[in-house]
Amino acid sequence: MKQLKHFFHFVIIALLISLAGVSQANTFEQVLKTGTIRIGVSLFEPWAIKNKDGELDGFEIQIAKQLAKDLGAKPEFKVVEWENLIDALESKEIDVVIAGMAITPERALRINFSNPYASSGISLAACISQTEDMQSLDELNNPKVTIGAVSNTVSEKLAEQVFSKAKIKSFVKSEDAINAVLEGEIHALVESSPGPKLLAMKYPEQVDVPLSKPLLSYKTGMAVNRGEQDFLNYLNAWITARDAEGWLPAKHKYWFESLEWKKD
Repeated sequence: MKQLKHFFHFVIIALLISLAGVSQANTFEQVLKTGTIRIGVSLFEPWAIKNKDGELDGFEIQIAKQLAKDLGAKPEFKVVEWENLIDALESKEIDVVIAGMAITPERALRINFSNPYASSGISLAACISQTEDMQSLDELNNPKVTIGAVSNTVSEKLAEQVFSKAKIKSFVKSEDAINAVLEGEIHALVESSPGPKLLAMKYPEQVDVPLSKPLLSYKTGMAVNRGEQDFLNYLNAWITARDAEGWLPAKHKYWFESLEWKKD
């Protein structure tokens, strides 16, 4: 009887593990069944912004809307602080992350990335009042200088590497980091392109972009939970098709190489 009891315990545990695996793998099926796809985004100009009517727009938002349309699903956006995006995905608050997330081996230990759908880089926005007397990038790398970056991003890690002697100040929100460089609280801001360029164009008397080339280039991908191979296969096929027909490059050019969207 005791052996039978242990056997039933083993069967129940095995069944629960099996059901957990099915649940993990069925996110894509749930999206198709319910007709709704929950998309995690983080406000970061021009990836995801709010227009004059308070509605979400931006490069990532338009990508997500088109993806949902092609799936025959309704996009349900959830704005999440950047540092919490992967946690939100793992806890099943969202189905997919579409937020300009750089593909890195470290993140791939927790999530599955799609093929790249865009290329980006990390540049430097310098506060003119704090850096106008500096002649080279090396002068920023000293203990008296404060460099800003958004926390838990590739930009933050790069800032720590390039400016190892400087004080690195982390910000949860991009807008807080931008305000800091505008108000002279930090000497410079390390941020994804075209952020620094757009900032300098908008505030030419306060911000300068001292570098002609990015500090670092990287590829961005969509992210789903580990084990969701069907979902990943669809995303890769979608990216390949939309890239080949020119739709993705055209959207990237509009949002990253022009200021036409600023009027909205």
